[in-house]
Amino acid sequence: MMRTGLWVWISLVIILVSWVPCVAQNSLTPIGLSISSEKTTNLIFPFSIKSVDRGSKDLLVQKAKNVENVLQVKAASCDFGESNLTVITADGNLFSFLLVYDERPSILNLRLTSDDGSAPLVQFSDFGDNESKIAKVSEWIAARKPSIRGKKERKFDILMALEGVYIDNDLLFFKIRLENNSQLNYDVDQLRFYIRDKKQSKRTAFQEVELKPVKIHGDAQRIRGESSHSVVLSFPKFTIPDKKIMVVQLLEKNGGRNLEIQVKYKTIAEARSVKY
Repeated sequence: MMRTGLWVWISLVIILVSWVPCVAQNSLTPIGLSISSEKTTNLIFPFSIKSVDRGSKDLLVQKAKNVENVLQVKAASCDFGESNLTVITADGNLFSFLLVYDERPSILNLRLTSDDGSAPLVQFSDFGDNESKIAKVSEWIAARKPSIRGKKERKFDILMALEGVYIDNDLLFFKIRLENNSQLNYDVDQLRFYIRDKKQSKRTAFQEVELKPVKIHGDAQRIRGESSHSVVLSFPKFTIPDKKIMVVQLLEKNGGRNLEIQVKYKTIAEARSVKY
């Protein structure tokens, strides 16, 4: 009886999700949309929102809290006249809306797509802003055979290996293979990249410069027991100064199965070009 009730609940969720309209903007023709001062309209984009421009101060917009791809729209008052809204997303696409007031708008949740195959309308000044391109490059790298061997550490039935370094425009991509040959899942506390001195002195303070990835492609949170997978991390272009090394460190959450590999300047200098 409980199983039957569960299937009914799942079916209801599927039906409700299917009611959310989906619109693809294939040209610069604005999408007509009605909004109200008493109800919030949610615009759901395929990628993170990078820029928003509203045609009138009577148009209230905000990103949903802790969410990058949902824009909430409402009229400031019932006197709201016709206005427009322009949104640029992280895949380089531009969405244009023509907004009018309606006390009872028929659509409160609108899912936008940009899968018509056309080229992005927007060219970012910083390649790192284009999530779609970074994702495509990362997928291409993840499918490549290892181009680097020997940069690895294996302990506690856990393996971390650097299998490739690639460069595209001003981004460096690192392919890391994570492997767990134990029965216990490995929950990742941190997958750190930082630069430090080659030699550590007990008499002087040891300085580290942490490198923050632009994007992480793949599961960098968990390595399931008896499994392996690749993670591709992208960083703004950098080099390793003389007498320093880059360290890749894998730290286990609530555990001690920690691994570390060291990377010298030569490995970065020999980064391969991306050809996807």
